[in-house]
Formats: sequence, structure tokens, C-alpha cells
Amino acid sequence: MKRLFDIVVSFFSIIILLPLFLVISLIIVLDSRGGVLYKQTRVGKNNKDFKIFKFRTMFSDSDKKGLLTVGMRDSRITKSGVWLRKYKIDELPQIFNVFIGDMSFVGPRPEVRKYVEMYNTEQLE
Repeated sequence: MKRLFDIVVSFFSIIILLPLFLVISLIIVLDSRGGVLYKQTRVGKNNKDFKIFKFRTMFSDSDKKGLLTVGMRDSRITKSGVWLRKYKIDELPQIFNVFIGDMSFVGPRPEVRKYVEMYNTEQLE
């Protein structure tokens, strides 16, 4: 039942939000070079890796410079990225992750492998 809910809600959300996705994509393209989406490996159910989708809020290849988490004043964040992060709009493409079954609307947030490896036995359950 939970999976059916995820499929139905994510499908209709994608349809409804598609015009917004296109506008945001255009803003990102006009603001800086690089792709529109940022993909990062996260750990999902049963310790399985998958690619999470987000709108790109940093200049291309910024993640190769080190830090995983950054503040809003980080020079690697684009002008449009500040706005997208402030209102959490950069997270909207994760609806596609819900639709394909990598994530669910209900449940723990997928984490980066680096942090999952620090979990104790209780946290892994």
C-alpha cells in the first residue's frame, strides 16, 4: 500500500510540477555552466546504493573540492543556488527517486555512505 501511494502521488506531482521544473532548469542554465541536475550516491533500504537527484546549486565539480556539507555563504554556491536551497526547491527532483522506488515519501532520509559507515548496529536497523 505504501509503494502504491508513492507511485501515485509522485506520478501526479511530476505532472503538476513539470512546468516549474522547466523554469528552474532554465534559471540554472542561465546562471552557470554545467548540467541542471546534481546526482550523488546515497544509501537506501537494505544498505543499497542509489543516485539521488537534486537541482544543481553549486558550480560544476565543486563537490570534488572536499566538504560534503556547506553553509549558505559558501563561494561554491551559485546565485540561483542560494534561492533554491533557501526554499528547499533543490530537493524537488527527488520525486523521481520516489517514483522509481529508490526512496519513499515516508521513511528515513537516505544518507551518504561516509556517514552510514559510522552508524552503530541500532542505527542500521
